[in-house]
Parts: sequence; C-alpha cells; structure tokens
Amino acid sequence: MESTDLNWWLLAKRQWPLAVSLAFIAGLELFTAGYVNPWWQTPGVVVICAIAVLAPRRPFDATLALAAAIVFTAIYLRLLGVSMHPHFWISGATISVTGAAMATIAIVTREASRWYAVSGTALIVAAMITAEVIGYPIVAAEEYRSYSPDPGSYLFGAVLMLVISIGTGLYFRARDNERRSQLAASVAAAQNAERMALARELHDVVAHYVTAIVVHAQAGQLNRSVDVLPSIAASGTEALTAMRRLVGTLRDGESSGPAASSSLVDDVRALAAESELPVRLSFDLEDAVPQELARSVLRLVQESLTNTSKHAFAVSSVDVALSSGDGVLHLAVLDDGVASGVPVGGSGGYGLVGMRERVELLGGTFSAGRREPTGWTVRADLPIS
Repeated sequence: MESTDLNWWLLAKRQWPLAVSLAFIAGLELFTAGYVNPWWQTPGVVVICAIAVLAPRRPFDATLALAAAIVFTAIYLRLLGVSMHPHFWISGATISVTGAAMATIAIVTREASRWYAVSGTALIVAAMITAEVIGYPIVAAEEYRSYSPDPGSYLFGAVLMLVISIGTGLYFRARDNERRSQLAASVAAAQNAERMALARELHDVVAHYVTAIVVHAQAGQLNRSVDVLPSIAASGTEALTAMRRLVGTLRDGESSGPAASSSLVDDVRALAAESELPVRLSFDLEDAVPQELARSVLRLVQESLTNTSKHAFAVSSVDVALSSGDGVLHLAVLDDGVASGVPVGGSGGYGLVGMRERVELLGGTFSAGRREPTGWTVRADLPIS
C-alpha cells in the first residue's frame, strides 16, 4: 500500500492538534455522558483514535484498520450490552469515534491516490453504517423511550459530516499540490540561475586565457623569430588555475577567480598588463568599493579586454576609466580598433550577454556598441551598497 514516508517527528509535529482534540473529546464522553458501563468503550476508542492520528504514515492501510476497529468495537459493545448516549442523531458510535473517522477520511483524501481515496472513504462510511445498525438496538432501549429519531435528520447530518471530511481533505490536497509546484518552480529557478552563473564564469575566466593562448600562437606563426612559448605557457597556467577555482566553486562553494584584492585599482592594472594591449587607465574613485562589487568589475574589465583582443585589430589605444560618485560606480572601456570580421577562435556571442546579466543582477545598467569612426564602447553603472 502507499506510504508517505513521514518520520515520527514530523508526524508528531503535524498530528498533535488532532491527538489532543480526540483525547479531550473522549475524556468528556467518558466522564460526562452518563453511559452504562462507560469504561468498556475505552479500549475501542483508544485504538480508533490512535489509528486516526497515525493515518498520515500509511493512509489507505489506516482506513482498513479503522473500518475493522469501528465494526469490532460496535460488536463487542453490543455483546456486552453497553449503552451509548446518542449524539445529535441515532448513534452506534461516539463523538470521538465519529471525529476519528472524519479525520481519517480527510487524511486519505489528502494523501492517497484517487482510487485509494474513494475506496478508503467508502470503507469507513460502510463501517460507520454497520456500527449504527449494530448499536441501535442497545441505544434505542435506553434512550428512545419517549420519541422516535428522525431518519431524515440523521441522513442530513451524516452527509454533512462526510462532505466536511472530503472537502477538508481536498482543500489540503490542493494546497499541497500548489506548494509542491511552487517548490519545483523555485528549485528550477535556482538551478537556472546557478547554471547561468557557471556559464558566465566559464566564459569570462577560461575564454580570457584561451584567447590569449590563441593570439600568441597566431603571432608566433606570423613571426617565427618571436618567442611566444613563455606567454603561451603563462596563459595556460592561468587557465588551469582558473579552472581549479571554478571546480572548487562546484565542489566546495569556494569563490572562483579572479579574486578581488584590497585594491581595485591594482587589480585593474594587473589585468591591463596581462592583456598586452595598449591600455590607458583612469581612476577617480571617491567611494570604497565592496569586495563582491570589485570582483564583478574585474570580470567586466577582463571580458571587455578579451573582446578587444578577439574582435579587433590595429588597436592603438584602449581606455579603461573607473570613477564613482553619489553611490554609483561608473566603468567605461573604449577602444579604437577595427572590427576583424572573424574573431579569434570564433565566437559564441555570449560575452555581452554575460556582462549584461552580471550588471543587471547587481541592479546596474549596461550598454555596449560601436564608436565612430572606429572602435567599441562598453559602459556600466553599478550601485555601491
């Protein structure tokens, strides 16, 4: 049979209100209802209420056990001649037993598949009807001396309680489905965000160094007198280091590089020197830049310089300007190169997309486009928080 695999702690946390309610009702019945030999009903009531409380672990099995317990309790009370005070209508079951049956119907409707829910509900209804039939002769002899119960009222009350039970189960079933859908959507969104972040890291980090390797290799092919092997080795080493950092992010949650140091100016200077482009730097930073923001700025500068290396030739100057004011960090990267047409190593077209996503995630604005008469401009405005 179906099982919800609900552990005992979660079961206790979820079911304690029902357990307390049933225990309170059963206690009131025992001490205030004035039954004949009332203690004889206690074992059956305890078993039935316990089944209702434990029902979420195995909902359909609980309906089988509950139906059997209700019928068996009615039989042994009939054989012992124990009279029950009727509640509302004709009664072969106490209020606590009726409450346990209603709760179990709601649980099986909420937890089980459609077939199990319908079958389990039918079993409990049949057991309650059987208990009424079995218990009525004893109840009538003690309680119905002066009036006859109205079958219409009994039927109305029974249908009303059944509708309440099924409706409660359907409500919680719909709420559970909605919660699962929201959780699935949240997980999918988180996975997509993580996938995009990893894609940006791969593009920004690895592509930068691989581009440098390809540029140096092509330069060596054009001019064999130039020793490009040290530069290629250095770029390869940096690419391996970046890959290790990225693997560390995947395995241990460590931050992938390049990591921002205490000085954003020094880090940008290092990137400019590493690019081997004719970079002119301009800094006017009035505000302290947080480490996470500095790391994103380094990414933007790195990708901009990589794009210049890949997509432009005859570059005589690349201007990198960093300034801040009124709580906003301004970045501008401008080059005067001529579009090469075929970028080094090809292009997947994800560089500008990744930069735009990175800036927008930080609440900033991003723009990129051609300059006149030649060149390319990248601008980003990032809030400093």
